[in-house]
Amino acid sequence: MTAPEPPRPTSPAPGSGTPPAPGSETAEFREYALHDAVHGLRERDPDASASVAFVPWQRNLLIAQVVVFLFFLFVTPLGTLTVVTGICTIAYVLTLGDRLVIFRKGLAADAIIRVGDDEARAIPDEDLPAYTVLVPAYHEPEVIGQLINSVAALDYPRDKLQVLLLLEEDDDVTIEAAAAAGVHGSVTVLLVPESQPRTKPKACNYGLHFATGDIITIYDAEDLPEPLQLRRVAATFARLDDRVACVQAKLAYRNGLQNLLTGWFTVEYGVWFSYLLPGLMRLKAPIPLGGTSNHLRKVVLDDIGAWDPFNVTEDSDLGVRIAANGYTTAVLESTTLEEANSDPINWIRQRSRWYKGYLQTWLVHTRHPARLWRQIGAWPFVRFTLLLAGTPLIACLNMVFWFITIAWILGQPIAIGSIFPPTIYYPALVCLVFGNAATIYMNLVGARETGTPRLLLPCLLVPIYWLLMSIAAIKGVWQLLFRPSYWEKTFHGLDSGAVDDHDTHAPTGGTP
Repeated sequence: MTAPEPPRPTSPAPGSGTPPAPGSETAEFREYALHDAVHGLRERDPDASASVAFVPWQRNLLIAQVVVFLFFLFVTPLGTLTVVTGICTIAYVLTLGDRLVIFRKGLAADAIIRVGDDEARAIPDEDLPAYTVLVPAYHEPEVIGQLINSVAALDYPRDKLQVLLLLEEDDDVTIEAAAAAGVHGSVTVLLVPESQPRTKPKACNYGLHFATGDIITIYDAEDLPEPLQLRRVAATFARLDDRVACVQAKLAYRNGLQNLLTGWFTVEYGVWFSYLLPGLMRLKAPIPLGGTSNHLRKVVLDDIGAWDPFNVTEDSDLGVRIAANGYTTAVLESTTLEEANSDPINWIRQRSRWYKGYLQTWLVHTRHPARLWRQIGAWPFVRFTLLLAGTPLIACLNMVFWFITIAWILGQPIAIGSIFPPTIYYPALVCLVFGNAATIYMNLVGARETGTPRLLLPCLLVPIYWLLMSIAAIKGVWQLLFRPSYWEKTFHGLDSGAVDDHDTHAPTGGTP
């Protein structure tokens, strides 16, 4: 049930004037801002909100597919398994082929925007746009000191820079840590009223009501953006046309050598942000934004509805909504360093949320598939489906096919061979041999991108990483069915100071 909308505040609402300074707002404005942060998108455009995971026709279609599968599995088990195996193999081939196309496009020199140091510094301070940095944090007292250092390192005029640290009002431990660290000299602490859903996008939506900047970006409290990033973004927006709504900076990890898991994660990010996102940009496909360092024009956020508080990958959802509304995203050669997840359980919590959010986003934007097809085009629609629905579902299927492979090895070649006739067997063999080789090759390129030869071992052992991905994907699909908007907290500060020698500071606009 949609909560009733409170009366409009006497303080100005977003887009209607100067927002109130945190601490000076009226109780009425706080009530309105919170209501809009939670319910605004689904009240203005219910079909764009993930507050309902499955609309009726999607739920009914899913149930019908399960019933039909079980019926034919009972009537003709071998034929049914053969058809399903064929469909899965086609999905593998299409996904692999498309991923290679995207990667190849991302190899081009012009696939990513570059702004040199001199060009970034040459912009007079008075010509720079006002900037708001949103920093949502929850139960993260250990990274508050890092936040102060990161803000101090930003090369941007202080009279045009607003940094809002968004803390839940009942998060006493982080509030006390912020007060003890003296953040008020460079950061404004904004307390978000307690409410459900307790998600990062809800906090960002609330902070947006207090934002004074023309450009909005999000950093996590432990992030290390390179000092000239905001200036590079301002130069990029000035260089490109008004249809560019977002500039996505690259993300990398500062502790890639801490253990094998962080090595896998670092290589994966090297491929994703250096080649796949730029490739998607060149192909004019929707770009699933990163969780931080996406720099957005506030006027566009006001136009398309900002973040969905019920979507657990609100960044990916916003990237698709940007494309569906006729805007574009550019990828910038500027890096923000983050902390790679070094604990397997913590990593699975985070990755299962990502996979669940990918499926949430795909379900939301395919509620009217014909309309989305017209809005973004045929091939971008197919690519969007292969990426957001295909990535988690294929990760789930991997577990099934690994069990099939184990059964074949353990002495059931005839039974397994019967569901792999030649028309299915040879494409599957291509995926097994060529697909794995191609994936390892892309990872090697990603390792080279980080400038760390010691990441060679994670590249060669990446099949173990795929097992973790499969576990996370299965968990994400399960949660989509039963806890779709539940946000599993990712714990930070686990690197214990494990910073790679070459990553002790954020790189500049060149290749990291």
